[in-house]
Amino acid sequence: MDAVRVALLREVLAGTEWLGQTRRFAGALRASAVAHGGGLLLVGTPEYEPWHLAAHLVDEAAWSGTPELAPTLVRHDARASDPAHLAVGLGRLAAARRGETLLVVSPGGGTGAPLLERVHDARRAGATVLALGADEGDLTAMAHETLAVPEGSELDLDTVQHLVSAAAGENAVPSGRGRRRFRDRLSRLAESLTAPPPARW
Repeated sequence: MDAVRVALLREVLAGTEWLGQTRRFAGALRASAVAHGGGLLLVGTPEYEPWHLAAHLVDEAAWSGTPELAPTLVRHDARASDPAHLAVGLGRLAAARRGETLLVVSPGGGTGAPLLERVHDARRAGATVLALGADEGDLTAMAHETLAVPEGSELDLDTVQHLVSAAAGENAVPSGRGRRRFRDRLSRLAESLTAPPPARW
């Protein structure tokens, strides 16, 4: 979803709780990643890999000049033969320490005990844990910040991820530069429409 579609979606959602909730969560994500500076880890469930959110956060990090927003995607089935940005396995969570931020994306269906144990260990080691997705008891209890996207809600998890990633990048920009930054993004969008498609994550 590009900047124009995000802007249109925000207009549609004006007056709902979603805008405030996604901005609050994005603010917590940005504040933790930037203030602590230890790195942002992003992990999904065995059934759901948030590679799309990872790609959008990388873009937002570049556009906003906030490299701390670029995540390390942690994968359940990572292999040493994978490209470097896809080869980080769950063992990375065991190495999480104070100053790092861990964002867990969990759609409906459960996170699973092995992942919950690793998230618990990361939190105990001092990492800040954020949870996005299903309102699941154990993960929600462990997280410092949560944004629930229950099944059957007005927005699906993919749409909420777009709103969160866009807000995380925008909030990193001083308010006086907001309009200029939006025009810059529209210009880059126009350029991207005439360029070959980027390599898939």
